[in-house]
Amino acid sequence: MSSELCFTELDAEAPDSAVVRFAGDSGDGIQVLGSQFGLANAMAGNDIATFPDYPSEVRAPAGSTYGVSAFQIQFGGRNIRTIGDAADVLIALNPAALKVNLDELNPGSLIVVDEDAFTTRFLQKAGYEESPLESGELDGYRVIRIGISKLTLAAVSDLEVTKKEAQRCKNFWALGFTFWLFNRNRGATISWLQKKFAAKPHIAEANIAALNAGHAYGETMEASHEINPCNIRSAEMEPGTYRMVTGSQAAAWGLAAAAELCGRRLGFCSYPITPATPILHHLATLKDLGVVTFQAEDEIAAMCSAIGCSYGGALGATATSGPGMALKTEAIGLAVMAELPVVIINSQRAGPSTGLPTKTEQSDLYQAVYGRNGDTPVPVIAARSPSDCFDATVEAARIAVTYMTPVIMLMDGFLGNAAEPWQIPDMDKLKPIDTAHNVPRDEERPFHRNSKTLARDWVSPGRPGLEHRIGGLERDILSGNVSYDPENHQRMSQIRFDKVHNLTKDLPPLNVEQGELWDELAVVGWGSTYGPISRAVMNMRAKGYSVAHVHLRYMYPFPKNQCKVLSTFDRLLVPEMNMGQLVSVMRDADCPPAEGMPKVTGRPFTIAEIEAAIAARLEVKS
Repeated sequence: MSSELCFTELDAEAPDSAVVRFAGDSGDGIQVLGSQFGLANAMAGNDIATFPDYPSEVRAPAGSTYGVSAFQIQFGGRNIRTIGDAADVLIALNPAALKVNLDELNPGSLIVVDEDAFTTRFLQKAGYEESPLESGELDGYRVIRIGISKLTLAAVSDLEVTKKEAQRCKNFWALGFTFWLFNRNRGATISWLQKKFAAKPHIAEANIAALNAGHAYGETMEASHEINPCNIRSAEMEPGTYRMVTGSQAAAWGLAAAAELCGRRLGFCSYPITPATPILHHLATLKDLGVVTFQAEDEIAAMCSAIGCSYGGALGATATSGPGMALKTEAIGLAVMAELPVVIINSQRAGPSTGLPTKTEQSDLYQAVYGRNGDTPVPVIAARSPSDCFDATVEAARIAVTYMTPVIMLMDGFLGNAAEPWQIPDMDKLKPIDTAHNVPRDEERPFHRNSKTLARDWVSPGRPGLEHRIGGLERDILSGNVSYDPENHQRMSQIRFDKVHNLTKDLPPLNVEQGELWDELAVVGWGSTYGPISRAVMNMRAKGYSVAHVHLRYMYPFPKNQCKVLSTFDRLLVPEMNMGQLVSVMRDADCPPAEGMPKVTGRPFTIAEIEAAIAARLEVKS
C-alpha cells in the first residue's frame, strides 16, 4: 500500500491493503493489541496475515532495545500472502520501539508515538542522545505525538483500579485510536475483554474505557484536520466458516484430526521449547476429543514416550525445535528400527545451539534428511503457510501410518506464530487414513508386510499368538528376534530404504504454482518462503519476466517427476532461510543444478528481495 493514499482525503480511493506495526516494551501488551486488531479486520471481511515479533531476551530491562516486542499485520481486500515488506503505520509506545522499528517503515509512513514515554531516562535507555521527535530524524514521516500514558490515566481515573493497573491499559487506548484510523468496530474487542476479565470486571471496565477514549480522541483531536480515517475494502473469499489460526494451532488440530481419521487415540508427548511449545498448549485443551498429552522431563523422554504410544496402538506424536531434534535423534532411529508410526513436528528456529530462539529460519533440512546415525531414512514434508500446517500434519500422519515409519513435518517459527484466516474443514469430507493394511493376517507372522508399501503390521501388545520382540537392535526379518546375521542386516536395511522410497509411488506429482514449463527461470521454494515468492513471481510476470514458481512439499523423498519438471527451466533460483541446504539436497537427488539465495537474518524474505533477484537474472520480454 502506498502510504500517501491513506489518511489524507475523506473521499480518497480505498487502497487494496495496509500494513500496520505495533511496538513497545515486552510488558506493554503488544501481542494482545495486535491480535485484537487482526480480529477486528477479519470481522470486517479482510484477508489478513499477522506475525508477532518477540524479543529473545527474558525480562530485558524495561525501555531497552533488547526488550522491544512488535506485531505486524497486513490486511486488505485482495489475497494476502505475506505480512508486508514494510509498514505503512507504526504505533510506538516508547523510544526503544521507535528506534528498533524505524527501518521497518515505508517512506512517508504514519508514526503514532506516546510522547509521554520520551523522557530523558527512556531516551538514554534506547540509545538516543536527543529526542528523535525534535532532532529532525523523522522528517520523512508523518508523526502524530499523543500523550497516550496521561490520557489513559485520565480515561480510567473514575474507576476502581490502581495506578499500575491503569498504566497497563495504554495498549487498549492505542488500539482504540488505531480502530479509528481504519474505521474498525470495537464490538468484538469489548466482548473479548468482558469474557477475558469476567472474574475481574474492574479490569475489563478500565480497558474498555481506555479503548473508547482512544477512539474518541481520534474523532475529536486537534490533529483530525491533518488526517482522516482510511478505508480498506473487504476481500472476496470463498463462502464458509473461517477463524484466525496460527501455524501452531493448525498443527495441533491437524494431529487431533489425523488421529480421528485413522480411528486411533492421539498420544502427544513433548518437552517445552521455543517456538514449538504452543502445540503442546493447544493439544492439552482437547481432552474431550480423547487427546492425551504428556509433558516429559526432557526431549529424549518425549520422543521415547511418543514411540511408546504408537507401540501401544495410539498415534504417537511429538513437537520440538532444532536443539530438541538433536536430542531426539537416537530415539528417532529406534522408531525406524521398530517400524512404528510417529509424527515429529520441527518448528525451526534460527542458529545452531540455542541460537536465536524467537527468530525464524529453515536450517534444519539437513538434520531432517540426514541427521541420524546409520542408514536411517525418514520421510520429510514441509508446510507452506500457517493454515497449511493443518494439511501438512494430516499428510505426515497418513504417511506414518501407511508406511509404518516416523515422519518429520517441518514448519518454522514464522509459521508457528503467524496467523491467517482458515476455512474450517468438514471432517466428514476428509479422506480417512486406512489402517486396514496394518491388521495381521497370519497368526504365525507378526511381521507380515504389505506387498505394496512394505509396511509391517501394526501389532499392539496383548494380541494372542502375535507375541514378538521389538527394539533398537537389528532383528530377524521374519521372527523379530535379535539377529547379527550379515545377510539379514543387508535385507532389513534394504527394506527400510525401499519402504520409504516406495512413498514416491504414492506422492502427487510436482506441479508449477505459477508460470509455465520452459520459462527461463524457476524460483524454487519450500516452507514459509511460499508467500513472498508467490507474490514476487506474480508481480514480475505481470511486468513481462519469464519466471515461474515451483514450491516443494515433499522434501524427502522427492516426487518421481520433480527432477524432470525442474529440468525444463533454463535456470533455478532457490531462496531459503539457511546457507543453501535445499540446493545440496536437490543435487544429491540428481536434480538440475540450482543457484542458492541464502538468508539467515532471523527474518522472512521480503517480496522486494526476491523481485530484485529475479530482475538481476532476467531481461523483460515484450
